[in-house]
This record gives sequence, structure tokens and C-alpha cells, in this order.
Amino acid sequence: MAERHLRQPGPTGAQPFESFVGLGKRLDFILEPGLSLNEAIARPLGKAHIKAASLVLEGGSVHPFQYLMPALATDGYHAAWYSEPYVPDGGAALEAGNVTFGERDGAPFIHCHATWIEADGRRRAGHVLPHETIVSAPIKATAWGASGVRMVSEPDAETGFTLFHPLEDLSNEATQGPRMVLARVRPNVDISEAIGAICRKHGFAGATLRGSIGSLIGARYADGNFVDDIATEVLVTKGVVSADGATIEIVMVDTSGRITQGVLRGGENPVCITFELCIEEA
Repeated sequence: MAERHLRQPGPTGAQPFESFVGLGKRLDFILEPGLSLNEAIARPLGKAHIKAASLVLEGGSVHPFQYLMPALATDGYHAAWYSEPYVPDGGAALEAGNVTFGERDGAPFIHCHATWIEADGRRRAGHVLPHETIVSAPIKATAWGASGVRMVSEPDAETGFTLFHPLEDLSNEATQGPRMVLARVRPNVDISEAIGAICRKHGFAGATLRGSIGSLIGARYADGNFVDDIATEVLVTKGVVSADGATIEIVMVDTSGRITQGVLRGGENPVCITFELCIEEA
């Protein structure tokens, strides 16, 4: 792990993760064509009085479409950075996406990682720009909201980025639903170990990950494959926590645009900048 540790520009956070528990609410809906991705998600969640959620997106298409790739930092300050925006001709057919929904500067805001097929037939992945990307054909969405919790995007002293993190929200508590944790894991913390610690903190004997996204310092997969890179973008396709630990299956894109996927090897996958988690008690 020593060689897969990134020095961040600011002081290390006091705790390896932030997490709050609420009661979950599931909502299935269709993203409306003609709206930005941000607005198409925010409208139905707002009507359902959901302030914080994780989502899984499937199918449909986007056009216009803008996205970023992970990149190495060149400013001598940040540990990693983003590419310039890509704007593919003809937009893209969405394959799958995960979204964190919350707020920035008092307005609804999303953070989305996805995979898609562009007009040239190539499969790509990355960070989707929420306001610049327009839904052009209906996209299926499943959201898992958590009462009693807000996800707020604010400047982060450790990384120098503006990042989502959870806050307790006693004004928005529900009375029924499965227990659900919204969490943010800090840099250089192993993601599998963090998920296990979060579940222990909140008394979850078993759990399922919902729509979670983040970045890792490369990857070590259970089948022996690996990615040696600093900056990556990740979406969790399946995550289960049991007495045996956390089993996390991901799709990842690195700075070269190479996409890999598989089950992560426990204890060997430190976070690069951040990881946003939605964990539902089993």
C-alpha cells in the first residue's frame, strides 16, 4: 500500500470517513428528454421530498453530451485532476450510470459517473457534466433516498476539491423504511475496509451498496488483474457486505481511457480523492 498513497495538498482529515444513517425510500422514474441531466433527476426527487440520494441509471441517450476523464495534475498542487471537457459528435447511448444527488450552493446538484457508447461505436466511461448534458431519449432511474441526511458539495481542505459529504438533517426525518447510510470516504483509505467500518459503526450485520461512485489509486482485482494509475473514475455495479467482509464489483476508467471491471481485492484499494457511498441495511 505504501507506493499507492497520494500526498494531498491539505491536512489529513481527522476521521477516515463521514457517515450518517437515515431511513431509506426507493423511487423509480424516467428522466425526461429535453432537460439537463441535473434537472431531470432533481425534479422527481424534489417532488418526492428527497434531499439526498444515490441513483442507478440505465438506457436512453444524451445529446448534447459533455464529460471529463481522470487526469494527472499539472498545477503542482492537487494530487490528481480532470481532463478538458469532451464533447462527442452525436451524443451517446447511455449504458449505465451511478449518481450522487444532493446540493451545492443551496441548489440541487448531482455527481455522475457512467459508461456509454458513442456514435463511433466506442465504449467509454468518465465523469458526466450535469448541466451541459441533455437527456435526448428516456433514461430509467432508480433512486435510494435517505431521510435525516443531506449530501452537500463544499470545498474540502484536504484535497482542494469541492466534494460531497453527508450532514445530519433532523428536519427531514421519516418514520418508516430500511436503515440507510450515506457516507464519504477520504483519500488513501482502503474502500473495502472503510465500508466494513461504516457498517460496524451503524450496527449493520449485512448490507447492499446502492449507486455508489468515487475514485481509486488504480485497482487490484480479485482475479489478479490490476490497474497501475493515479487517477481513476469508478462506479460500483454490485456491492454486498456480510460477515465475511465487503464484496465490491466496479467499472473503472483510468487516465488513458482504458476501462476495466471486476471484483476488488479486499484491503488493497485506497481511495484517490473521494468515494461516495449509499449503504442499505440487509
